[in-house]
Amino acid sequence: MTTVLVTGASSGIGAATARRFAAQGTTVALVARRAERLEEVASDCRVGAPDSRWWSADLSDPEAAAALALGIWDELGPLDVVVNNAAIPLRRAAQRLTLAEVERAMTVNYLSPVAITLALLPRFLERGSGTIVNVSSMGGRLGITHEAAYCGSKFALAGWSEALATDLLGTGVDVRLVLPGAIDTEIWDQPDNDPPDYAGPLAPPEEVAEGIVACIGSPKFEHYIPDMRAVVEMKTKDFDGFMAAMRAMADQGSADRSAGGDGHTGGTT
Repeated sequence: MTTVLVTGASSGIGAATARRFAAQGTTVALVARRAERLEEVASDCRVGAPDSRWWSADLSDPEAAAALALGIWDELGPLDVVVNNAAIPLRRAAQRLTLAEVERAMTVNYLSPVAITLALLPRFLERGSGTIVNVSSMGGRLGITHEAAYCGSKFALAGWSEALATDLLGTGVDVRLVLPGAIDTEIWDQPDNDPPDYAGPLAPPEEVAEGIVACIGSPKFEHYIPDMRAVVEMKTKDFDGFMAAMRAMADQGSADRSAGGDGHTGGTT
């Protein structure tokens, strides 16, 4: 493994992942919107991986995202791994969502990773190797109150990843699905989003980055970071119980806000 493309690399999980790869000498292609932050992360990466570079791009245009990925391959050299991490939050009750808002979340969180994958896939297949890491979320396995649009996009990414993995069996191209839980990033501190109901502990993004790097050498497809697989299994076995727990969390969040609290300042991926 010599060159990795990481989207959403200007902060949070993406930045931590880029730094983690670079620390082991892997050249990193960093992609995100915020150029100043990208340059800062890239500067850190160049300490261990001098050829690392960054590209500022808005991934709300899937065709442009696909073209960018191919351009990076041509400029930087063949890619060994692509980490589709970039995502936007959309925490708002479904009653107040617009179709345009849902479409934007679906485009950034699902369609752009798909477009990047489809653009690079012929090259991976021709070479007979490559790894696609899709960063979904616990919100890609659990429907979270006020996060219908976000969860919809992350469920889609999880489903795409599962089917893609089976399609690519025996080709030499691997697929890994990463499902972070509550992570201490900026994603919940965004304008025009409702306060989160979750008020529990937050894991550092470096923990997810470590898991992303490790999953490439693992034979396992699905990776929960932190390991919250038991929650998904509980939902599968007792959906009514899961819904009751989600309702209780939402009611508690409403009560806390009424009492003057604002919930956690952190978020999931």
